[in-house]
Amino acid sequence: MSFLFEDYCLDANRRELKRGSELIPIGPKVFDLLLFLVRNREQVVTRDDLLKAVWEGRIVSESTLTSHVNAVRKAIGDTGKEQRLIRTVARRGFRFVGEITEEGLPARASVTDPGTDLGVQHVKNIQEPIRAFEVDAPTETREAAPVFAAEAGSPPPLPDRPSIAVLPFQNMSGDVEQEYFADGMAEDIITALSRFKAPFVIARNSSFTYKARAVDVKQVGRELGVRYVLEGSVRKAANRVRITGQLVDTATGAHIWADRFDGELGDIFDLQDQVTESVVGAIAPAVEKAEIERAKRKPTASLDAYAHYLRGLARLHQFGNRQANDEALRLFNRAIELDPEFATAYGRAAFCYLIARINGWIPDTANAIAEVKKLTQRAVELGKDDANALSAGGNALAFVVGDLGVGAGLVDRAIALNSNLAEAWNFGGWVKLWLGEPESAIERFARAIRLSPLDPWLMGMRAGTAYAHFFLDRYDEAASWAAMALQCSPDYRPGLRITAASNAMAGRPEQAHKAVARLRELSPTLRLSNLKDVLGPYRRAEDVARYEEGLRQAGLPE
Repeated sequence: MSFLFEDYCLDANRRELKRGSELIPIGPKVFDLLLFLVRNREQVVTRDDLLKAVWEGRIVSESTLTSHVNAVRKAIGDTGKEQRLIRTVARRGFRFVGEITEEGLPARASVTDPGTDLGVQHVKNIQEPIRAFEVDAPTETREAAPVFAAEAGSPPPLPDRPSIAVLPFQNMSGDVEQEYFADGMAEDIITALSRFKAPFVIARNSSFTYKARAVDVKQVGRELGVRYVLEGSVRKAANRVRITGQLVDTATGAHIWADRFDGELGDIFDLQDQVTESVVGAIAPAVEKAEIERAKRKPTASLDAYAHYLRGLARLHQFGNRQANDEALRLFNRAIELDPEFATAYGRAAFCYLIARINGWIPDTANAIAEVKKLTQRAVELGKDDANALSAGGNALAFVVGDLGVGAGLVDRAIALNSNLAEAWNFGGWVKLWLGEPESAIERFARAIRLSPLDPWLMGMRAGTAYAHFFLDRYDEAASWAAMALQCSPDYRPGLRITAASNAMAGRPEQAHKAVARLRELSPTLRLSNLKDVLGPYRRAEDVARYEEGLRQAGLPE
């Protein structure tokens, strides 16, 4: 069922909000709240109704509820002042007042974009897991509670995953009215971090026992059984607010990450959402990097499944190194042997085949396709709520197998599950490129870069942006983004290819020929005739033709 209002379309089956042809990024809870308001538009919906329907009766703060209502309004171009579509009824609740037209959908809805025919290239042996996956709503975000039993009076042991506690943010303003904002800041970060599958996140009720107390982070680490603590503060001055945050290793007291954010108090909940996104987008890769370094220091004999996974991730980040990619695949497979239900390891193993195909390292295409199908099937079966597993597996399924429909659906699902996962937005950008939607691709790459500006895959985000501009005939912009991609990794082959094509089309043959010369040193057998072996599943033939023409002008032989 779809609900049409103004120029928006709210698709309940596919869990999408669109304005015209533009897909509007919207978190799972925000989507649920909007859908509930629309479906119950004939009556005033109380706050208790929303808590029961959207949060399943779980206790959440007033600021969390208010910030989600504001996020709904922002998504549909409304404001608390205007209340054009969502009206606040004093002392009662909310009501959706826009004019709605209901439109039915086919019984079996696709998980990807309109016009995608899943029946053409559907992978037969993963059809049933994907079907079950399509109709399930995103899993409820949970605040993880300690699950390791300990003897009375003894501290809980560290989990076998990265573990973190978010302490209440200190209100440095001297303004008691800002207390709710500081508490809401920490609560929203806890909820957002809980969407990541790997980290073990201490529940709000435990971490908030440290509110208004001077604490030693090492002691907090021992008492809660966590490896990392995030602490922060809120300071108000006139109509501006400054929020600071720092991530600390509880074992050493070392600072892993720190930053500050300044903003206007005009829409304080908007600011709260922006800071949450920035903090979570920054500390998630910071924790991952720290865990990778920790795994490298472990003696080989003591490695467990997760440590093998982290070591594989470190090798995977050496993009362009064939030996490192082979080693990453071996480590992910070993992690799977040690833990056959490790969904993310299956997704990462499938992704290794994508890296191999991009670089022309796959001697047996049929075997690679079979392996990616098998790995993705297990990633979907085991990780229906694991955004990392779904995004990596879906991207590999689209690129290596050529099943763009199902692969795009898995990546979109990952974004819906965890809107703070930069990797999912990056992969989603490439999917949009292959679907022939370069403007949407640019938006997704921009979101990925904003969430993780120091990401190991930054060269892919920048190169993807270059390809999108190239397909929009913006050759100068494409060349600029391509140059930035090569700053991250000078031998990144997709970056070299788009550097050559965009400079050639922009009338800069010297730069184009230089890029092709380096490309041929890295890939001596690459020709226009076999270019398709390293390209993604581009739906629009004109995009591939334009790309080939650019490389032809740059000097790539036929």
